[in-house]
Amino acid sequence: MATDDTTYKQVILIRADLKLPKGKMAAQAAHASVEAVLRSDKKLVDAWRREGMKKIVLKVADEKELLKLNQQAKDAGLTTAVITDAGLTVVAPGTKTCCAFGPDLAKKIDLITRHLNVM
Repeated sequence: MATDDTTYKQVILIRADLKLPKGKMAAQAAHASVEAVLRSDKKLVDAWRREGMKKIVLKVADEKELLKLNQQAKDAGLTTAVITDAGLTVVAPGTKTCCAFGPDLAKKIDLITRHLNVM
């Protein structure tokens, strides 16, 4: 079993202010997760997959917090993916609904997200 220093995860941040229906929220989270994985280093993805592909869904207050944390993650060298909705169903076109960080070392991600609550 991996130690805390070598465990991997991905976090998905979802805007609480949008009050997305569960199905829409799940779809947006899936978009963010897949996009972040496609952008990630293969070695990180492989290590994360070996550990079971841990994903944590967290809530942020609004777009401002989402973008602030996304920038902090980028500045820390994490792979990120912000999802902008096409606006065909629930939200207006161009709405930033969520983002994902990683997969990467959990300790790196936690430095940015440890204060957030689970969705």
